[in-house]
Amino acid sequence: DNKLANILKQTLASFDNVTIVNKDILRIDPATLLQEPKTKFAPATSPYKVVANLPYYITSPVLRHFLEASVKPEMMIVMVQKEVAEAIVAEPGQRSVLSISVQFYGKPRIVSYVPAQSFYPAPEVDSAILRIDLYSQPAVAVADEKGFFELVRAGFTASRKQIANSLVQGLGLPKTEVLDLLGRADIVPQRRAETLTLEEWAQLWRAFARAREEK
Repeated sequence: DNKLANILKQTLASFDNVTIVNKDILRIDPATLLQEPKTKFAPATSPYKVVANLPYYITSPVLRHFLEASVKPEMMIVMVQKEVAEAIVAEPGQRSVLSISVQFYGKPRIVSYVPAQSFYPAPEVDSAILRIDLYSQPAVAVADEKGFFELVRAGFTASRKQIANSLVQGLGLPKTEVLDLLGRADIVPQRRAETLTLEEWAQLWRAFARAREEK
C-alpha cells in the first residue's frame, strides 16, 4: 500500500485539489481528517461526501464508522456486495440489524448492479452501487443511540424467532418483563424482529428506558 500510495502521489502531484491520505480508514476520525491543514479540505463543519469501492470484509464497520461519526457525510456512494446492498435497503419483513443501522441515519437506495464479469479476475459475487443520503437528524428520536442499538441487537439474537423469545435471550430478562415491555410499546409478542418498523423499534426502546427508570 505504501508503494502504491507513493506512485499515486506522484501521478496526481499536479492536482491541487487531491490529497492522498494513506491510513486505515477505521482509525481516522472524519472530523480530525477534515481539520488537518494538509488535506486542503473545507472546514470540518462543511458538508462532505464519501465515495468508495469498499473492501467487502469491512463494509459494515466502514458504514458504521461514518454514519456514527460526530461529523457525518451528507452522502455516501459505495460499491458493496450485491446481497449486502439488498439487505441494507430491505423493508420491514426482511429487516436486519444492518438495515436498521443504516436506515436510522439515512435513506439508502441501489443505484445499479455490477456483475462479477465487470472485473478481472472476476470475483465470486456480484456487486451493487449503493447511495445513502443522510438525514439531518436520525429517522426516529431516541435519547440514547447506543442503548437503542443494543436493544435492536438483542431483538435479533434468535434469528427468525418470535421477538418475545429473542428479547428474553438477548436481554437476559424474565419473559413476564419482556411481555410487559412489548405491551407498553403496542407490539404483538409473536411478531419477528425483521418485521418491525424503525418507529416500532423506537417505541420499544422508549418503553424499555421508562421501565428502567421506574426500577
